[in-house]
Amino acid sequence: MSETEQVRPEVVAAIVTALRETDPSNLPADATRAEKDAAKDTYLSGMVAERAQRDRQTRAWELLLTRSHQEEPPSWSQLFDELPEASLAELGELYDALPEGAQAEYARRYGAPASA
Repeated sequence: MSETEQVRPEVVAAIVTALRETDPSNLPADATRAEKDAAKDTYLSGMVAERAQRDRQTRAWELLLTRSHQEEPPSWSQLFDELPEASLAELGELYDALPEGAQAEYARRYGAPASA
């Protein structure tokens, strides 16, 4: 591998940071094509992973909010009291995507899932 084909992790990280912050002023001037490609792959992989996690979080909220609460926000305990039995298994699968309070209430009631 020649000097221009080597991928320096710190350069890739700097490029990814510049992409996330949308600030081209921090782009390394000496970045190689391979480093730019590696940074692009890392950046896009992160976006896909974040999108998947957001989708999981959205699904978790859909399961948690079984009805509208007009007067005041419900407690986690109230939300779990209202859950249909059919939602529990799926919520266990979405445990990592649940908000912290919902994770605590789920764990209190059913124990933390083995995959958590």
